[in-house]
Amino acid sequence: MSLEAHVADVREGVRSGRFNNEAAVSQGIVLRLLQALGWPTFDTQVVSPEYALEGRRVDYALCNPPGRPAVFVEVKQIGQSDGAERQLFEYAFHTGVPMAILTDGPEWSFFLPAEQGDYRDRRVYKLDLIEREVDEVVTRLRRYLDFEAVRSGAALQAARDDYQNVSRARLIERALPEALNRLVLEEDPLLIELLADQVESLCGYKPEPDTVAVYLRDRLVHGAAVAESVTPAAQPHSRRSAASSSPTTGIGFTLDGESRDCRNGREVLVSVFESLTRRDPAFPERFAALPRHGRTRRYLARVPDDLYPGRPDLAHEYSAQLSGGWWLGVNYSKAQIERIVRLACDVAGLRYGRDLVVRLGS
Repeated sequence: MSLEAHVADVREGVRSGRFNNEAAVSQGIVLRLLQALGWPTFDTQVVSPEYALEGRRVDYALCNPPGRPAVFVEVKQIGQSDGAERQLFEYAFHTGVPMAILTDGPEWSFFLPAEQGDYRDRRVYKLDLIEREVDEVVTRLRRYLDFEAVRSGAALQAARDDYQNVSRARLIERALPEALNRLVLEEDPLLIELLADQVESLCGYKPEPDTVAVYLRDRLVHGAAVAESVTPAAQPHSRRSAASSSPTTGIGFTLDGESRDCRNGREVLVSVFESLTRRDPAFPERFAALPRHGRTRRYLARVPDDLYPGRPDLAHEYSAQLSGGWWLGVNYSKAQIERIVRLACDVAGLRYGRDLVVRLGS
């Protein structure tokens, strides 16, 4: 009788209520499947029942070589396995057994007790004999529990490989919210552009970076559904220079005690770079030579296409040429403009907030 046939019959038995206590699960499911996987269940030196551990017992120790446990199997009544991981892990740690299995018959959890994290973090795989397809059940049982695979070490290596993938996926899942929050709080230009482009494709109007940044902060960081409360209006899609917006009070900068008013944040950025270039003609060269500008782009370049790699539309629309022939990207929110100016101060040897003060409005 094939392993597939055994699994199919076990599934039918579970559905019909054939295994109504722990002993029935042990004999009718666990030992049956172990034998189908090649284990000599009659040899108690290899499949050792009620394996003793200083007054405690684990239901089965699968041994390799005979008498030396390689896998512990703890059996519970159907639906009664919750919370049994702690006891099983204590058994495994006590003897240095690298793999442990907890099953109530239909559900099989495969653990690597020596790995890090809580009990569930150390689970390699949870196999449900009822919900999964028979082919998948057979594949997983053979991968982790085939007699020859355990003897050769292939089963343990497969479990470790799978654990690394599970652990990596778990770390990624936990890091995703923080990564998204950082992108939003830092007003990542690429994220803002992607959302702005999508808005334009839906309604024909492209929002300003600040509009998108405010929406993302309110929606994703503070959890407020404020699609209607973002007050800056989306503007029609058209070519806009750094000085195209209407005058706004309180916007400008002060350099070496001399103040200048500007109409918008883009004009502040361009004017600051022009002023720093007049003070020191070598400033643009030094700024452009910085090893890192933005996450995916350069703030200052010899040609506009280098400002927005892969986006010639942005290079054409959102760049300003300085008097020295350099090109400056201007498609940034207020927070991004402030960060760029801070970086410029570092290059120019100025103290941001003292030698150079920017006013970007509320």
